[in-house]
Amino acid sequence: MISVHNLGVRAGDFRLDGISFEIPAGGYGVLMGKTGCGKTTILEAICGLKQVTGGTIRLGDRDVTELPASRRGIGFVPQDGTLFSTMTVRQHLAFGPKVQGWSKSEIEKRVDELAGELGIESLLKRKPFGLSGGERQRVSLGRALAVKPRVICLDEPLSALDEDTHAEMTALIKRLVSENGITALHITHSRKEAEAIADRIFFLEQGKLRVFSTSEKETT
Repeated sequence: MISVHNLGVRAGDFRLDGISFEIPAGGYGVLMGKTGCGKTTILEAICGLKQVTGGTIRLGDRDVTELPASRRGIGFVPQDGTLFSTMTVRQHLAFGPKVQGWSKSEIEKRVDELAGELGIESLLKRKPFGLSGGERQRVSLGRALAVKPRVICLDEPLSALDEDTHAEMTALIKRLVSENGITALHITHSRKEAEAIADRIFFLEQGKLRVFSTSEKETT
């Protein structure tokens, strides 16, 4: 579960106050709104990358409002799928488990498992240079899922993909999140994308959230 109550956050001269919403455990929420309205600011606050000025953030039964990003247990997929140029795909997938102190055998097993789920077995020895947009996003998604997080945040992960690759990645993300019981918050500008992947859609406009539940077919 992701539960945000009366959240306040600032980014330079920009500020948001009184933001509240909830995504139930295993749910898939999409946050939409115009460029500059504060979508990424909210996402980064949940991930611990922006300091909040008020309110609370709960993940499951934990209040993580004051916790550093490293202790929130969130998988994060940035908009451009940022990858380290000196690391192979295998090293990217192994990075999180290695930082968390997993054993070598556990890491190798997890990397092979992820590579199979993502269809990137043939890329494990390659570095990011020369990978296609879809391949880069698969690696970025795998890196976010490597430590088996209960929550994942995705910042416009599909915006730079061509139509066919976009459809493939939408289906892949939806399947992996569902199969692993992960709670997701996903930013997009595409209503079509949102309706294809989400069970709850949030619209941010002029600092206020409007909620549309695709399962209930109603707005509040």
